[in-house]
Amino acid sequence: MAITDYSSLQTTIANYLARTDLTAQIPDFIRLAEVRMRRELRIRQMMRSATTTTTGGDPTVALPSDFLEVRDLTIQTNPVRVISYVSPSVFSRNTRSTESGFPIDYTILATEFKFAPIPDTDYTLEILYYATPDFLSDTNTSNTFLANCPDLLLYGALIEAEPYLMNDARLQVWAGMYQKGLDALITSDEQAQYSGVPIVMTLTKR
Repeated sequence: MAITDYSSLQTTIANYLARTDLTAQIPDFIRLAEVRMRRELRIRQMMRSATTTTTGGDPTVALPSDFLEVRDLTIQTNPVRVISYVSPSVFSRNTRSTESGFPIDYTILATEFKFAPIPDTDYTLEILYYATPDFLSDTNTSNTFLANCPDLLLYGALIEAEPYLMNDARLQVWAGMYQKGLDALITSDEQAQYSGVPIVMTLTKR
């Protein structure tokens, strides 16, 4: 059976488990698989672009509500300026973090970007980031995961199902299938993103 929406995914999971009495549990297995995939998967179909604005005198800007991981952060000046990421520990020792001026560095603390120097005026930011797909449900019958990697959703849900069914012998089977699919998808995504990038040779002077 083709997996085309949330309902057919549930039916396929039940068929693989050869069970007809898990109607209430299968949505939980799918949700747990989606949580796992949010942690482990980054593909171009998950990328979004958003704009926001700093406020002069405020070092922070809220992350997008569906934020997973930043890919690029720029200030829309002329020319466009890239802001460099530093870890929170490095940021805490950054002497510019108490100064006011044009933001050069940023870090991520909880649900906020934090900038150094503190923005001295309002700047428009463009954020390229990986976004969390909405969870599947009876009212949201498809998402990025189901459209692009239904096999991972299937195997991920089966991984979650087997401990519930006390059938640990099948865990390694589904885990192996999941990992194989994950690796293949990541490789395919990288090739699709960078296949058109020309090879550049850099000569090192001695």
